[in-house]
Amino acid sequence: MPEASLPDRALIQVSGADAEHFLHNLVTTDIAALPQGEAWPGALLTPQGKILFDFLVWRDGDSFVLDTSIGQREALVKRLLMYRLRAAVEISPAEPTGVIVGWGEDAGRDLGGTGVVDHRFAVAGIRVTRKPGGAGAGSSQGYDALRVLSGIAESGSDYALQDAFPHDVLFDLAGGVSFRKGCYVGQEVVSRMQHRGTARRRLVLVTAETALPATGAEILAGGKPIGTLGTVAGNRGLAIVRIDRAGEAIAAGTAIRADETELSLQLPGWSGLAFPSSAAEEG
Repeated sequence: MPEASLPDRALIQVSGADAEHFLHNLVTTDIAALPQGEAWPGALLTPQGKILFDFLVWRDGDSFVLDTSIGQREALVKRLLMYRLRAAVEISPAEPTGVIVGWGEDAGRDLGGTGVVDHRFAVAGIRVTRKPGGAGAGSSQGYDALRVLSGIAESGSDYALQDAFPHDVLFDLAGGVSFRKGCYVGQEVVSRMQHRGTARRRLVLVTAETALPATGAEILAGGKPIGTLGTVAGNRGLAIVRIDRAGEAIAAGTAIRADETELSLQLPGWSGLAFPSSAAEEG
């Protein structure tokens, strides 16, 4: 079973009698429906609906664990404490830092109470497990390559915080956003995008005949920018692009390039999405 150490991840413990209610009314995930043993994606949004913090969240008995980047942890704890008011909730960093991920059919079969299944990959048909701890496993390169193949974006590598909507990174299709529960920060904007079908930027899989340019390279269709390369693994990568413009280019046979490298773009098969080929098709 392949494993990778992710030392740049950190955990936050949210506990107390009001923990579930507190998180459910604040973040994008349907916390009340969160099953035991699974880590679901989630975000705390700006009032404008963009991702301010992102994380995975899972149940730990009667408490909850947020798995976020180590660079976000301190600010996320402070923001959660700001919203706590008089709720019976305790919010604190958890130790150790770092997460170990494993993947494959036999990944984490003996997890017991220490690990969880990553729901994002489960949606893509791949078993990936996560457990606390940052030592004793392989490098993160194999995990990044798996993310690229699966169409799983992460902030920092694939998008900047406060610059992406949940729809941009497929949270709406991977369990990261609830459209049935009540209000939470930024909910009105995200719901409007969902019901009006106005999401124009989406995560795509990028391939080329040769090695891709570095992360951050601008993607052009007919000389016009449509997105930016995110995580790169050899000749494969991820990018968030304007799918309306990409669809028009694909339909017209217009080359899509990054630093003169010709690219092929695909939407992740598990997403069920397709490139619109005209303004009329976008609706």
